[in-house]
Amino acid sequence: MINWTDHLIILPILLPLFVGAAMLLIEERHQRIKAAANIVSIVIMGIVALLLMHAADAPAAAGGAAPIAVYRLGNWPAPFGIVLVVDRLSALMLALTSALALASATFALARWHRGGAHFHSLFQFLLMGLNGAFLTGDLFNLFVFFELLLAASYGLVLHGSGQARVRAGLHYIAINLAASLLFLIGVSLIYAVTGTLNMADLALRIPQVPVQDRALLEAGAAILGVAFMVKAGMWPLCFWLPTTYSAAAAPVAAIFAIMSKVGVYILLRLSLLFFGASSGASALFGNDWLIAAGIATIIFGLVGALASQEMSRLAGYAVLVSSGTVVAVAAAAGRATVTAPALFSLVSSTLAIAAFFMLIELLERGRDPGADMLAVTREAYGEDMPDDPDAEEIGLVIPASMAILGWCFVGCAAVIAGLPPVSGFIAKFAMLTALLEGDSAGGLPPLHWALLALLMLSGLTMLIALTRAGIRTLWTPTERADPRVRLVEIVPIALLLLGCASLTVQPRSAMSYMQGAADELHSPGAYTRSVLAPAETRVKTGGGS
Repeated sequence: MINWTDHLIILPILLPLFVGAAMLLIEERHQRIKAAANIVSIVIMGIVALLLMHAADAPAAAGGAAPIAVYRLGNWPAPFGIVLVVDRLSALMLALTSALALASATFALARWHRGGAHFHSLFQFLLMGLNGAFLTGDLFNLFVFFELLLAASYGLVLHGSGQARVRAGLHYIAINLAASLLFLIGVSLIYAVTGTLNMADLALRIPQVPVQDRALLEAGAAILGVAFMVKAGMWPLCFWLPTTYSAAAAPVAAIFAIMSKVGVYILLRLSLLFFGASSGASALFGNDWLIAAGIATIIFGLVGALASQEMSRLAGYAVLVSSGTVVAVAAAAGRATVTAPALFSLVSSTLAIAAFFMLIELLERGRDPGADMLAVTREAYGEDMPDDPDAEEIGLVIPASMAILGWCFVGCAAVIAGLPPVSGFIAKFAMLTALLEGDSAGGLPPLHWALLALLMLSGLTMLIALTRAGIRTLWTPTERADPRVRLVEIVPIALLLLGCASLTVQPRSAMSYMQGAADELHSPGAYTRSVLAPAETRVKTGGGS
């Protein structure tokens, strides 16, 4: 008998495909119908993701090993057929994508979904590509889903028009086309050496590659890694990201917060699956480069955050700091006990940054650019506001909308900077503790000590940058109109921050799930056995029949 969860695996791909295609047939003047279809589709995808998370983690309560569900299209066996695979990590990323998508799509209902043609269809196609990238079990279909999500993102980044968006969009398209070319070259080299593109099959064949072919294999893996580093926004391939994200519309930038995590997800997945401790002569290939790239990305992001005069660019640099932290920490120790808090940090920071992108749109309404420039000039030259002995105002009355936005800003800043006791602090404290445990097991190399120092410094640096931006936006006495905030705009931000609050209140259960996901990453035997299961056990591991 086939488990019902096995047939849910393909739904996050088929549902946005059919909904997005159907909305193309509806005229643009029927925006309400499109918006309703978009929201309903996202809600269903979120429910499916939660069910898959529950199924992936269900045996953990009984102390058993969690099943890895496999859906074989056409019931063709791997590695010959297309497979979709769900474990704890892929189910987690599906749920995170659905949460961000629901918040972004709801926020867009205020006005942004009318800013251009086919917004809701492009949004659904983007979700299809994201979900497919998290579920696919072979490199070729990973490329297909990457191109699908990128094609949809090209239209979304240009949504709303404007010179800044067009300029940033052209740069974004060019860099991603180059990354896609590298993707194809790397995949071609790997296929030439191993004769397969199925991830589980590659995990078994890579240790058996002859010595004379190993250089070609590692060259292909390195080129493939560079392509993923572009997607993840790793230094020095990240210069496009802050400009693109700051130029995009607020709901688009919010959902884009998960796109850089696709690259991070693939880097973690493939590096541990292909070049783990059991990969023979190629074990830990490129690991030191990932650590160095992660550290450099954190430094670049922190410097950029301090130099940013616009909050949208500050949020873009926060994305870089988040991606660099997860990659560097997960690659540094090579232990599941360190990867688990890194995944916790990935979820927490992604929720907060997405909320921050949408919050920036509301905070900047009614601002006077000339007054902002004057404030920056006074800050640069150390000039204070002139004293007026005849002034009658002792303080300023803060409107209710600004008070609510101010508290949301405090919540976003606390999570991004990692202030206690919020989820960002819990993640950072857990990462530092797990990294220091390596000292008792033989000492930490200098690069790891540098990472420890940088993790502590990053919190202080982001706090300084965010505090300065908050003071300039919320407390500087400049002439501005009170922002008009609709309920449909503030609720998505509050819900994302509520997600961070739930991680703060219940960190044990969340960290337990992350630990299970990290254990599966570092011990990929169950993954390979489930995907490559023989014919007589296929009905137990999933697949359409």
